[in-house]
Amino acid sequence: MEITTEKDSNYNNLEKMSVREVLENINQEDKTVPLAVEKALPQIEKLAEVVADCMKKGGRLFYIGAGTSGRLGVVDASECPPTFGVPFDMVVGLIAGGDTAIRKAVEFAEDDAEQAWEDLKEYGLGEHDVIVGLAASGTTPYVIGGLRTANEHGLATGCIVCNTGSPVAAEAQYPVEVVVGPEFVTGSTRMKAGTAQKLVLNMLSTTVMIQLGRVRGNKMVDMQLTNHKLYNRGVRMVMAETGADEPTASALLEKHGSVRKAVASVLVSK
Repeated sequence: MEITTEKDSNYNNLEKMSVREVLENINQEDKTVPLAVEKALPQIEKLAEVVADCMKKGGRLFYIGAGTSGRLGVVDASECPPTFGVPFDMVVGLIAGGDTAIRKAVEFAEDDAEQAWEDLKEYGLGEHDVIVGLAASGTTPYVIGGLRTANEHGLATGCIVCNTGSPVAAEAQYPVEVVVGPEFVTGSTRMKAGTAQKLVLNMLSTTVMIQLGRVRGNKMVDMQLTNHKLYNRGVRMVMAETGADEPTASALLEKHGSVRKAVASVLVSK
């Protein structure tokens, strides 16, 4: 396979560039990422439909990855409970090397083809769970092994990679391939490849949560009210949906504990 994420940068002598030149050239490269994602929309659509269908049946979504890819999966999973009010174990991000690897690289963790399945087994997998592998290169053994074993156990599998024809994509039933080309700093896939994966993860989890009814209109009505900013946002949502003034909306939110329940209490009474 041709590993475009490892190809030489289109730029050279980076150390001789001015700060402005470096910034402009990075920005120029970054502009190409959404276009690459757009080309993969049909693949993203198929994966999102499968994930939504499985989760409607009680399944969960698991991300498995290493390095930057693994960290991005952990971030996306950790944002789902506060944003959409789902249980903390409904979307799970697993990274090679465990939670330690979120902050500090764990040497050779990604090279263990057996460990991803061992990590997944701790969650008592069910028939409707979906495993999505994250690997910019598409060659990470941790991800390949996890997807392969998941397939053997009859689970739905997908992936988000940044090369075509990769071993990871070959193991995924629903592969997403976003080809962003060489990085500004050769091989630094935390840059364009990481941005592409983040965009696709945003699209995947948000689309799925909308399909699960976790958004009303354009508002995240099930969000957790864990700080003043979110509480005030919740008050504004209740005001907009019910026509209540601010003190009434605040009282409703205090009483019911969520925007959805506060709004429902008013609509039922009308």
